[in-house]
Amino acid sequence: MAAQLRTAFQRQARLQPFSRATAFGVRTYASAKPQTLKERLAELIPAEIENVKAIKAEHGKKAFGQVTVDQVYGGMRGLPALLWDGSVLDAEEGIRFRGHTIPDIQKALPKAPGGSEPLPEGLFWLLVTGEIPTAEQVKALSADWAARAALPTFVEELIDRCPSTLHPMSQFSLAVTALNHGSAFAKAYQDGVSKKEYWGPTFEDAMDLIAKLPNIAGRIYRNVYGDGKLPAINPDKDYSWNLSNLLGFGENEAFVELMRLYITIHSDHEGGNVSAHTGKLVGSALSDPFLSYAAALNGLAGPLHGLANQEVLLWITEMKAKLGENPSDEAVKDYIWSTLNGGRVVPGYGHAVLRKTDPRYTAQREFAQKHLPSDPLFKLVGQIYDIAPKILLEAGKAKNPWPNVDAHSGVLLTHYGLNQMNFYTVLFGVSRAFGVAAQLIWDRALGAPLERPKSYSSAAIKKMFANKA
Repeated sequence: MAAQLRTAFQRQARLQPFSRATAFGVRTYASAKPQTLKERLAELIPAEIENVKAIKAEHGKKAFGQVTVDQVYGGMRGLPALLWDGSVLDAEEGIRFRGHTIPDIQKALPKAPGGSEPLPEGLFWLLVTGEIPTAEQVKALSADWAARAALPTFVEELIDRCPSTLHPMSQFSLAVTALNHGSAFAKAYQDGVSKKEYWGPTFEDAMDLIAKLPNIAGRIYRNVYGDGKLPAINPDKDYSWNLSNLLGFGENEAFVELMRLYITIHSDHEGGNVSAHTGKLVGSALSDPFLSYAAALNGLAGPLHGLANQEVLLWITEMKAKLGENPSDEAVKDYIWSTLNGGRVVPGYGHAVLRKTDPRYTAQREFAQKHLPSDPLFKLVGQIYDIAPKILLEAGKAKNPWPNVDAHSGVLLTHYGLNQMNFYTVLFGVSRAFGVAAQLIWDRALGAPLERPKSYSSAAIKKMFANKA
């Protein structure tokens, strides 16, 4: 029934006329019903196709710069090799979503009634279109996702049959893979859809993927840590409220606000990180968004990517257990030095690209100052923030001695009672789907080819540079 209602809604919405005041960028409608995301995207695609053609015609033979052997051995660090439209990471000011900083979007994106944090639905609209949506458009997107949220019965049973000892991320990836059973893109491809129309079924899959993630995450959480019973999706509530409610925190408005902020700031971070690049790479083989994002989740599950906030929380709680409540600055300094002298890193500090404090950290710090200023772990996090950078600079351990996003998120989740650290990466996975899904849609709209970079063996590299200065 939900699918029938959604189809009828979309069919009717396509018939609604609208006009655009191009001189001011203001759109007005002959109907009170807002333009849908898919309708707006259909308008934007032809112009962007021409834009890409023009860029390639003018700059296609130009080089970004040389590639060094160190980059080949160093995980392709800093190698310009990917197109990613949703966000660009600046070393000095942090992430920009379609040109907007985090403070920008905190001000500009629509909020829930009575809320102060941006709604992730608005961020997804921005990632896809490059435009700030209206409150009405965001509300319609919330309703659309709620209508798509139900899981196939066999996927529910698949999750329910997983042993509670199976890591939540393994269950998450398994369930997302299984959603491929209903892929609109896979069916359209099998039916011979034109390449120019790939984006349409990809969009439908991307919307279904994002919409179903709260039910998957909630079911895993309740099975592993609770009684397995889930509330229903509330079609009148926003995405973050429904996720929070499925986790058992729907009555805690501050936690709901945290989820709105958390999903927004974790949604996208350029295309070169493991999960984003994996999703794009697998998608380039024309694997549908469910298969592509399941692969991305497997990358996110790795200790060097999605587990960082757990490591931070463990380190901080160990420090607190050893030093007690309200430790002196000198005691914290000694603990940080003991960590470094023991051959370990200070978790949550430093970043591959950033050279200043991660604005995602700042956004979470401001949230904590507003909602939990007296929390002991938050106060310890602030104390570390004042002390650690100077020590890291003195020790020469980091080009960027400032905190990143992971230095704070675990403490916030713990404050509200979500202290099952193995589940934290699932929340990260719900969030990162927004950026990957948006790029997958555009990759298909622009006809992005199969990724196939060149590789070399160590022997080939030695031979290539033999007898060369």
